[in-house]
Amino acid sequence: MIDSHCHLDLPQLFSSVDSVLERAKSKGITRLLIPGTTPNGWHRQQVLVNSNVSDIDIDIALGIHPYFIEQCELKPALDTLETLLRNNKNVAAVGEIGIDTAINCPLHIQHDVLNAQLSLAKRYRLPVILHHRKSHHLLLAALKQRQFDSGGVVHAFSGSVEVAMQYIEKGFYVGIGGTITYPRGAKTRASVKALFGEFSDRILLETDSPDMPMHGRQGQTNEPAYLIDVVNGLAELLEQDASHIIDITTANYHRLFHRDGLSNPTKKTLAL
Repeated sequence: MIDSHCHLDLPQLFSSVDSVLERAKSKGITRLLIPGTTPNGWHRQQVLVNSNVSDIDIDIALGIHPYFIEQCELKPALDTLETLLRNNKNVAAVGEIGIDTAINCPLHIQHDVLNAQLSLAKRYRLPVILHHRKSHHLLLAALKQRQFDSGGVVHAFSGSVEVAMQYIEKGFYVGIGGTITYPRGAKTRASVKALFGEFSDRILLETDSPDMPMHGRQGQTNEPAYLIDVVNGLAELLEQDASHIIDITTANYHRLFHRDGLSNPTKKTLAL
């Protein structure tokens, strides 16, 4: 199994990352991707890559998350991001980036930062990892305006089949996580079930750990080991073997993030 979105660099997991990775390995995780959120986090991501002694391969993405835009000195941060993308071939994507209409950061600033990062991803031909909250229409408009054609993944997708199809038509994949383990996630479950028939080649698995705990684990810190809950939820929903879902989503992950031959950036160094 591959966890395509887990924040091991955040304090809840970073402080005990060896045991987190050991538990993940015991549940069948073979690879994971750590999205970036802040310049300080980019450094912690590289620490994790360089200190990784587990049998789990680690990929990283670099980006400025909407939540942290106002905590960054944007010009230096974006300049540093461009330098890292230009000089390092082991970055799998630009992200986590996006627009969130539920936070206080002004939308025009979020748009500017998103557009700057889309431009960098386009320049260096990297996919993006998109964060959304009540903002699908804004993200789709930004992708169209920038003529973005490097694809990516819509993280923690929740929405209709129609919305999912608009992303898929732009070369995007759909990240499926803990939402489908909840009875209240009926809308997302229905969308995933409809998509998985014809578009099973566009589905990725994710935990978003340490956030978004699975159903039955409310109040606990989420972690990659619990990705098996998503797999089992999909297997039940789709009436398919868990191994089949794992095989499909593993192939999808490599098709998106390793399309230029990147196989394992573990222990390669970023010039931070």
